[in-house]
Amino acid sequence: MTDEIVEALEARTPAHFRALAHPFRHRLLFALGTGPATISQLATRLGAAKGTVAHHLKVLTEAGMARIAHTRQVRGGTEQYHERSYRRLVGGSGDSDTTTALLRAVAEELTGDPDPLLHLRHLRLTPAQAQRLRATLDDLVADAEEAGPDEPRYGVLVGLYRQTATPPAPSVRATP
Repeated sequence: MTDEIVEALEARTPAHFRALAHPFRHRLLFALGTGPATISQLATRLGAAKGTVAHHLKVLTEAGMARIAHTRQVRGGTEQYHERSYRRLVGGSGDSDTTTALLRAVAEELTGDPDPLLHLRHLRLTPAQAQRLRATLDDLVADAEEAGPDEPRYGVLVGLYRQTATPPAPSVRATP
Protein backbone atom coordinates (compact mmCIF):
# COMPACT_ATOMS: atom_id res chain seq x y z
CA MET A 1 0.00 0.00 0.00
CA THR A 2 2.14 2.97 1.13
CA ASP A 3 5.29 1.08 2.14
CA GLU A 4 7.95 0.66 -0.53
CA ILE A 5 9.40 -2.70 -1.42
CA VAL A 6 12.88 -2.87 0.10
CA GLU A 7 15.83 -3.74 -2.11
CA ALA A 8 17.31 -6.34 0.25
CA LEU A 9 15.83 -7.95 3.34
CA GLU A 10 18.36 -9.48 5.71
CA ALA A 11 16.83 -12.51 7.40
CA ARG A 12 17.89 -12.24 11.03
CA THR A 13 14.90 -12.01 13.38
CA PRO A 14 13.12 -14.93 15.08
CA ALA A 15 10.06 -14.13 12.92
CA HIS A 16 12.18 -14.44 9.77
CA PHE A 17 13.56 -17.80 10.91
CA ARG A 18 10.06 -19.04 11.73
CA ALA A 19 8.83 -17.89 8.32
CA LEU A 20 11.70 -19.63 6.53
CA ALA A 21 11.32 -22.83 8.55
CA HIS A 22 8.55 -24.29 6.38
CA PRO A 23 9.17 -25.36 2.75
CA PHE A 24 5.68 -24.27 1.63
CA ARG A 25 6.50 -20.70 2.65
CA HIS A 26 9.56 -20.83 0.37
CA ARG A 27 7.29 -21.83 -2.53
CA LEU A 28 4.91 -19.04 -1.57
CA LEU A 29 7.70 -16.45 -1.54
CA PHE A 30 8.88 -17.64 -4.96
CA ALA A 31 5.30 -17.42 -6.29
CA LEU A 32 4.93 -13.91 -4.87
CA GLY A 33 8.13 -12.95 -6.69
CA THR A 34 6.24 -13.07 -9.99
CA GLY A 35 3.95 -10.23 -8.91
CA PRO A 36 0.95 -9.49 -6.69
CA ALA A 37 -1.62 -12.27 -6.32
CA THR A 38 -4.72 -13.10 -4.32
CA ILE A 39 -5.00 -16.08 -1.99
CA SER A 40 -7.17 -17.83 -4.60
CA GLN A 41 -4.64 -17.21 -7.36
CA LEU A 42 -1.79 -18.46 -5.16
CA ALA A 43 -3.78 -21.56 -4.13
CA THR A 44 -4.40 -22.42 -7.78
CA ARG A 45 -0.79 -21.76 -8.80
CA LEU A 46 0.63 -23.84 -5.94
CA GLY A 47 -2.01 -26.58 -5.96
CA ALA A 48 -2.91 -25.96 -2.32
CA ALA A 49 -6.02 -25.19 -0.29
CA LYS A 50 -6.88 -21.52 0.26
CA GLY A 51 -6.74 -22.05 4.03
CA THR A 52 -3.18 -23.39 3.77
CA VAL A 53 -2.11 -20.43 1.65
CA ALA A 54 -3.83 -17.96 4.00
CA HIS A 55 -2.13 -19.46 7.08
CA HIS A 56 1.37 -19.41 5.59
CA LEU A 57 0.83 -15.98 4.06
CA LYS A 58 -0.12 -14.68 7.53
CA VAL A 59 3.18 -16.01 8.94
CA LEU A 60 5.13 -14.32 6.12
CA THR A 61 3.22 -11.05 6.59
CA GLU A 62 3.81 -11.04 10.35
CA ALA A 63 7.53 -11.56 9.65
CA GLY A 64 7.54 -8.56 7.30
CA MET A 65 8.37 -10.74 4.30
CA ALA A 66 5.03 -10.28 2.50
CA ARG A 67 2.53 -7.46 2.43
CA ILE A 68 -0.72 -6.33 0.85
CA ALA A 69 0.13 -4.68 -2.47
CA HIS A 70 -3.36 -3.32 -3.13
CA THR A 71 -7.04 -4.12 -2.73
CA ARG A 72 -9.96 -4.23 -5.13
CA GLN A 73 -13.71 -4.18 -4.53
CA VAL A 74 -15.48 -7.25 -5.94
CA ARG A 75 -19.09 -8.42 -5.49
CA GLY A 76 -19.54 -6.58 -2.21
CA GLY A 77 -16.21 -7.71 -0.78
CA THR A 78 -12.60 -6.64 -0.83
CA GLU A 79 -10.01 -8.69 -2.69
CA GLN A 80 -6.45 -8.38 -1.37
CA TYR A 81 -3.42 -8.74 -3.59
CA HIS A 82 -0.27 -9.83 -1.76
CA GLU A 83 3.38 -9.39 -2.74
CA ARG A 84 6.84 -9.89 -1.31
CA SER A 85 8.08 -6.94 0.70
CA TYR A 86 11.60 -7.19 -0.73
CA ARG A 87 13.44 -7.74 -4.02
CA ARG A 88 16.33 -9.79 -2.61
CA LEU A 89 16.57 -11.96 0.48
CA VAL A 90 19.98 -11.92 2.14
CA GLY A 91 21.10 -14.41 4.77
CA GLY A 92 22.03 -12.99 8.15
CA SER A 93 25.73 -12.67 8.77
CA GLY A 94 27.12 -15.73 10.46
CA ASP A 95 23.71 -17.40 10.76
CA SER A 96 23.84 -21.01 9.62
CA ASP A 97 20.08 -21.60 10.09
CA THR A 98 19.19 -18.88 7.58
CA THR A 99 21.84 -20.09 5.14
CA THR A 100 20.52 -23.64 5.39
CA ALA A 101 16.91 -22.50 4.86
CA LEU A 102 17.87 -20.41 1.82
CA LEU A 103 19.91 -23.22 0.26
CA ARG A 104 17.07 -25.70 0.78
CA ALA A 105 14.65 -23.31 -0.92
CA VAL A 106 17.00 -22.87 -3.87
CA ALA A 107 17.61 -26.64 -4.12
CA GLU A 108 13.85 -27.17 -4.26
CA GLU A 109 13.51 -24.56 -7.00
CA LEU A 110 16.43 -26.02 -9.01
CA THR A 111 14.68 -29.35 -9.44
CA GLY A 112 12.44 -27.73 -12.08
CA ASP A 113 15.31 -26.46 -14.25
CA PRO A 114 16.76 -29.07 -16.62
CA ASP A 115 19.97 -27.06 -17.21
CA PRO A 116 20.94 -24.92 -14.21
CA LEU A 117 24.32 -23.19 -14.08
CA LEU A 118 26.14 -24.08 -10.86
CA HIS A 119 29.81 -23.53 -10.09
CA LEU A 120 31.75 -24.30 -6.93
CA ARG A 121 35.33 -23.12 -6.85
CA HIS A 122 37.69 -22.79 -3.92
CA LEU A 123 40.23 -19.96 -4.02
CA ARG A 124 43.00 -18.77 -1.77
CA LEU A 125 42.38 -15.05 -1.17
CA THR A 126 43.72 -12.36 1.08
CA PRO A 127 41.09 -10.67 3.27
CA ALA A 128 41.25 -7.63 0.97
CA GLN A 129 40.72 -9.79 -2.14
CA ALA A 130 37.79 -11.55 -0.49
CA GLN A 131 36.20 -8.22 0.43
CA ARG A 132 36.62 -6.90 -3.14
CA LEU A 133 35.10 -10.07 -4.58
CA ARG A 134 32.20 -9.87 -2.13
CA ALA A 135 31.50 -6.25 -3.07
CA THR A 136 31.74 -7.03 -6.79
CA LEU A 137 29.34 -9.98 -6.55
CA ASP A 138 26.91 -8.00 -4.39
CA ASP A 139 26.95 -5.09 -6.87
CA LEU A 140 26.52 -7.44 -9.84
CA VAL A 141 23.32 -8.94 -8.39
CA ALA A 142 21.97 -5.65 -7.06
CA ASP A 143 22.51 -3.86 -10.37
CA ALA A 144 21.09 -6.60 -12.64
CA GLU A 145 18.47 -5.00 -14.84
CA GLU A 146 15.06 -6.65 -14.95
CA ALA A 147 13.23 -7.18 -18.23
CA GLY A 148 9.51 -6.72 -18.72
CA PRO A 149 6.82 -8.69 -16.86
CA ASP A 150 6.26 -11.06 -19.81
CA GLU A 151 9.84 -12.36 -19.75
CA PRO A 152 10.79 -15.58 -17.89
CA ARG A 153 12.09 -15.28 -14.32
CA TYR A 154 15.54 -16.54 -13.34
CA GLY A 155 16.98 -17.18 -9.91
CA VAL A 156 20.47 -15.96 -9.11
CA LEU A 157 22.34 -17.54 -6.22
CA VAL A 158 25.66 -15.96 -5.27
CA GLY A 159 27.77 -17.06 -2.38
CA LEU A 160 31.16 -16.35 -0.92
CA TYR A 161 32.21 -18.11 2.25
CA ARG A 162 35.38 -18.94 4.05
CA GLN A 163 36.12 -22.64 4.30
CA THR A 164 36.65 -23.66 7.87
CA ALA A 165 38.09 -27.10 7.25
CA THR A 166 39.27 -29.23 4.42
CA PRO A 167 36.61 -31.81 3.54
CA PRO A 168 37.67 -35.45 3.93
CA ALA A 169 38.90 -37.20 0.80
CA PRO A 170 36.33 -39.51 -0.77
CA SER A 171 36.78 -43.14 0.13
CA VAL A 172 37.75 -45.46 -2.69
CA ARG A 173 36.55 -49.05 -2.64
CA ALA A 174 38.51 -51.72 -4.38
CA THR A 175 36.36 -54.15 -6.32
CA PRO A 176 37.50 -57.75 -6.41
